[in-house]
Amino acid sequence: MTSPKINAILKNLPELPGVYIMRDEQGNVIYVGKAKKLKRRVSSYFRHSHASARLNKLVETVKDISIIRTESEAEALIVEAKLIRRYSPFFNIELKMGDHYPYIKITNEDYPKIEITRHKINDGSNYLGPFVDAGNIKNLMRLTERYFPLRKCKAQIKPDTNKRPCIEYNLGRSLGACAGLCSQDEYKERVKDIILLFSGNYPELVERLRSKMNAAAKNLKFEDAAHYRDAIKAIWKLSRQKISSALQEDLDNETWNVLNNIQKLLKLKLLPWRIDAFDISHTSGHDTYGCCIVFEQGRPAKNLYRRFKIRSLAEGEINDFAAMYETVTRRYKRIIENSDPAPQLALIDGGIIQLEYAQKALNDLNFQIPLIALAEREEILFVPDQKEPITLERSDPVLQMFQRLRDEVHRYAITTHKHKRESKFKYSLLNEIPGIGRKRVTELLIKFGSVQKIAELTPEELAKADGIGITLAQKILAALNNRES
Repeated sequence: MTSPKINAILKNLPELPGVYIMRDEQGNVIYVGKAKKLKRRVSSYFRHSHASARLNKLVETVKDISIIRTESEAEALIVEAKLIRRYSPFFNIELKMGDHYPYIKITNEDYPKIEITRHKINDGSNYLGPFVDAGNIKNLMRLTERYFPLRKCKAQIKPDTNKRPCIEYNLGRSLGACAGLCSQDEYKERVKDIILLFSGNYPELVERLRSKMNAAAKNLKFEDAAHYRDAIKAIWKLSRQKISSALQEDLDNETWNVLNNIQKLLKLKLLPWRIDAFDISHTSGHDTYGCCIVFEQGRPAKNLYRRFKIRSLAEGEINDFAAMYETVTRRYKRIIENSDPAPQLALIDGGIIQLEYAQKALNDLNFQIPLIALAEREEILFVPDQKEPITLERSDPVLQMFQRLRDEVHRYAITTHKHKRESKFKYSLLNEIPGIGRKRVTELLIKFGSVQKIAELTPEELAKADGIGITLAQKILAALNNRES
């Protein structure tokens, strides 16, 4: 019979992709699995008895289940593989013996073949992988067969110009090496393209193809040029698939322990695999921006950072609370509309009032995620609906993780505001001066480097620039120095 605790966990699981972690009574990880729909997959273990004695024993041993939400099933595969390598759970070893992820093998021959294998051996071949996502490897193989085909025959290649090429050549699926229609160097260039493709080095591969495309077009080989163009389009399309950059590195034990301790401290239902952090930046109410940064596996995921120009405040109006409300609203409204994965926790830079405005934003969206606020001076944590804040030792790794989040979002907010302010100063201030067009502004900035350096010139020095006389120089400097003061 399933325990009330397990029943409650199963009831609250989402029908979304992710990884589930099963623990025994002592809290040891005994099984890690991935699922396209967590609720359906995990619940299936407890619906009925199983033919496998090992599986029945697993179900009997499970006393707790936690999950990690992922963006896709492909990401879940990556997370599952990392956690299995980290913990070597007993039932994963028992239930998955002999289950190996596939490699791409480039054979050790003068004219290599490309193969898929689940066993990496020391035979001099080039092995790429392993690949945890079967769909991904299929897409790469399909792209290879279309744009970078190698030979498929098993016979040893001995180029013979008197030999007719096989049907694969006539179908555009071979370089015709057996009939001497390509040199060994040309064949190796194709192999290099494939290695770049399966290694994920798309920028270098695209540059190689672009060079070949231009050369083909220059030599009036327009069909070849079109082939390279189509290959480039296919590669960029493939490169836009969403795989979290933070998941490319292994999760260390220390970070895993910190994430577990955060979950226990805040009584979170889910492990905080992905954490958002928010901050507001402005200059006396001008150019107000709300910023959100993201940590995954305890590391910055900079491709997920977002900034928002605050629209609800008048220019010069200072209201960090309203700005926080707008930032949180816009951040999670986008997540809702795009069906993007939500974080398991969000941190607000500020105190209890900032936290209340952030919570109100979530309530108005009818969207719930756990929130906390970190007050900078006292370094204490505020939790919604909890009267007393949480105070941790300065040496506590949990507090240090939250401080890293707060410091990173603070840095990002200040950098965002600085860049926007400098950009505005650089490009709009000179444009506002009567008698100076965009072309002349550009020429001045190229010559002197920045508006600040222009403002430091004497009228005589500025007047030496092309198209600037003493009268216009005096007008420019007067406008800049008056604005700076």
